[in-house]
Amino acid sequence: MADHQEASVTLPSDPASVFSARTYVSDVLAEWGMPRDAEAADTVRLIVSELATNAVMHTRGQSPVFKVDVQLERDEHLRIGVTDSHPCYPKRLPAAVQQDNGRGMVIIRWLTAECGGSLSVRPTPEGGKTVWIALPWTVPVQQA
Repeated sequence: MADHQEASVTLPSDPASVFSARTYVSDVLAEWGMPRDAEAADTVRLIVSELATNAVMHTRGQSPVFKVDVQLERDEHLRIGVTDSHPCYPKRLPAAVQQDNGRGMVIIRWLTAECGGSLSVRPTPEGGKTVWIALPWTVPVQQA
């Protein structure tokens, strides 16, 4: 088994790219051995959907593209990062009942914690940021 596997894709900051990001990550994880119908796969798809939606909707046109990185280290930790070029970090907004949006980070934090993972936000050298999630990997890794 490889100690480290990684994959990435760069997509336009367009709402249709949320589906593309989710599908891309799902395909990569399936190649690495995670069954598409596993509960963990559903959780990861939801997290990626929320991260990609944030990259598209909250960059206010200042990020023409966003990048999705998927990394698997030593068959133990899955890391997924979504990078955009907007300088502002995501904020956790109050989840008022009448709001239609603004709860993405709350959902991401809850799902990540529920899986025993962690969330971090790191600046990029270009002035943007990457929102990273790290989750335990619980399936045997297959070589691509």
